[in-house]
Amino acid sequence: MKPLLSVGEAKRLLLDSFSPVKIERVALTQCTGRILAEDVFSGVDLPLFDNSSMDGYAIRAEDVTTATPGNPITLKVIADVPAGQVSSVCLDPGQAIRIMTGAPLPEGANAVVPIEDTDSNQGEGQPDIAVPDQIKVFKSIKQGDYIRPRAQDVKNGELVLLGRSRLRPQDVGLLAMLGIPEVPVYQRPRVALLSTGDELLPVDVPLKPGKIHDSNAYTLSALICRDGGETIDLGIAPDREQAVREILERAVSSRSDLLLSSAGVSVGAFDFVRKVIEQEGGLEFWRVNMKPGKPLAFGRYKGVPFIGLPGNPVSAFIGYEIFVQPVIMKMIGLTDLQRTTVRVRLLENIDSDGRESYLRAIASFRKGVWFAQLTGHQGSGNLRSLVQANALLIIPSGVKSLPAESELDAWLLGDIQKDAFDEKSEKR
Repeated sequence: MKPLLSVGEAKRLLLDSFSPVKIERVALTQCTGRILAEDVFSGVDLPLFDNSSMDGYAIRAEDVTTATPGNPITLKVIADVPAGQVSSVCLDPGQAIRIMTGAPLPEGANAVVPIEDTDSNQGEGQPDIAVPDQIKVFKSIKQGDYIRPRAQDVKNGELVLLGRSRLRPQDVGLLAMLGIPEVPVYQRPRVALLSTGDELLPVDVPLKPGKIHDSNAYTLSALICRDGGETIDLGIAPDREQAVREILERAVSSRSDLLLSSAGVSVGAFDFVRKVIEQEGGLEFWRVNMKPGKPLAFGRYKGVPFIGLPGNPVSAFIGYEIFVQPVIMKMIGLTDLQRTTVRVRLLENIDSDGRESYLRAIASFRKGVWFAQLTGHQGSGNLRSLVQANALLIIPSGVKSLPAESELDAWLLGDIQKDAFDEKSEKR
């Protein structure tokens, strides 16, 4: 029997077998969370023109250098510039032009005095609707005050977004400001997902003796969605060879980029997925030196890449995180997946069986140190312990026991705020 593959070697074999998917152009309304395929350069200046950052009056700063509440400066108002319009009037000494936020700065003006610093904001606290003949300015203003100069934010030709980055809402807003209606992104990898086993029932079917609800389909589908993939739900394959074959054929006809299964790849008498895969394609490996999740398979079915995860819920989750997520990341153009890894100090003794192990734990940050303890029993069917965990402790291969106070690496699951843990620890 061949020796078990290490986690690192299995991951390398997987990643070497995948390439990025095709690129498509999508509208801004559909691109949030997608991976930008190319660098984006601005074709305009932002702002496009000098404009006012306040509702107020465009003025010459030198006209109000001595203005104070007790010694206001009076200026003649000669025009009005709403946002979206351009004034053809040139400002001369002693004059002002009413201007709204975002409106282009009139010729001759070099500053804006906010309406709050003039007598236009007197009375009931609301500015006058009609343009006054004159205003009193109660505060001195420097040249450039309350003006957003052209190209202050972005210069024409400047690189504004890097390719192979995930588009965030603020990125989409910038693209819209630049007048870019659609962008090239990597297609969503199509992942054909099936669960196997006569014991499984859909979540909306009442339980019967000996049956359980299929949780893996929902966990894995949620993970695929999180990582930018598109799930093709193949349903539950019963423990019959022909039924497994028919479902796998649906995966081929659906033009999926990856075929992902949970269960059916071990050595049980009814584990038919592995058998059918080997008949119609082949397996490169099917066991990895890790816990949980040793029966992990990789191969191809009629040319479609196949990854078979274990059936136990925790094993399926951890197998996905270690092997499938990096594959999907590569398919959508990301090759530098970085997990949040910290060095933790154990609060208890831990035993292992010598395989590289990923144990569910609760990590906390107190007084500059990360601490960790297990969530409880580490059975691979105990999904609640995974829900309770915010970290996975990584026990290296060959290590069978670690005493309390030992230090080792841990993956943080989700967003853990250090400050929150510090605050909680002080209250204990």
